[in-house]
Amino acid sequence: MKGKRFQPLRRALKVPVWADLGIRLALAFGLLGIVVMIHWWDRTGLVDNTDGHVSFLDVVYFTMISITTTGFGDITPVSDRARMVEAIIVTPIRLAVLFIFVGAAYDFVIRRSWEKWRMARIQDKLTDHFVVLGFGISGSEAVSELIERGTDPRTIVVIDPSEERLAVAERMGCNVMAADATRDETLVAVRIHKASAVLVSAGRDDASILIVLTVRHLAPKVPISVVVRAADNEILARQAGADNVINPVRFTGLLLAGSAQGSHISDYLADLASVGGRVQLVERPVLPEEIGRSLNELVSGGRGLRVYRNGGAAGFWESEAGSLREGDMVVEILPTVD
Repeated sequence: MKGKRFQPLRRALKVPVWADLGIRLALAFGLLGIVVMIHWWDRTGLVDNTDGHVSFLDVVYFTMISITTTGFGDITPVSDRARMVEAIIVTPIRLAVLFIFVGAAYDFVIRRSWEKWRMARIQDKLTDHFVVLGFGISGSEAVSELIERGTDPRTIVVIDPSEERLAVAERMGCNVMAADATRDETLVAVRIHKASAVLVSAGRDDASILIVLTVRHLAPKVPISVVVRAADNEILARQAGADNVINPVRFTGLLLAGSAQGSHISDYLADLASVGGRVQLVERPVLPEEIGRSLNELVSGGRGLRVYRNGGAAGFWESEAGSLREGDMVVEILPTVD
């Protein structure tokens, strides 16, 4: 991509960097404060070899050189109690502070580099994942619905040029990439040819159709679903290679028409479309034990609606649905499991 640095795949961290650093610093200074108070309380067991007087500044100074194991020898513990405090209390705190700063160095240098390398490895081995191209209203709703249906967000890759939108996808647990989805190198980077499905919702029909063309060129067999808003563009989207073309305006019209013909029709249509309803539509391959049975005799107990065979579709009332065959795809209605 000319003129712009390519952004690699990334996934949200559980704790923001600034919050993690703040917690570590607060803990370290809290432990230092405890040691200062212990040394001030037991200052009679310390000897200042310079002026013989141990002030509060001397206590702070002694705490710092003690915690950092510098040990100049100008202030030393001389009483048995002071030495016991150093051995039993201060030494474990010294180790704790050391581990905090070593851990911080690990997290902000080594682990960050490791995480970047790990994400690159994940990116190189992506397979059977969902690629969402465009994270506007439709794209974000699609991702939410996928997660509701049980999809692991770590298997979802969201590509969008907007960092603000990607921040939302990151919080959902998805892998994200800030890039142009119409570019070949972007789609190759997320192994588009190994994806389980591609969902396209670029916000504009022309951009969405161009993305579909690019995806189909790189991944001839991957299922593509695209959102278009103009009815004239539905044919173009299919010609570009989309398997499923969703027109939200048309669907809204169906709901409105359904509500005009009956108060419960639009409610049921919305129920079918969402996993949050009482019933849901499921598309799946025919099972071996269902071969030879009719579409009305599915072993799942669902209500069979359609069978797809050799590029055609047959309803449950048609003769083609009277005997299921190997390789058929069935669409059924199942009750939502609570």
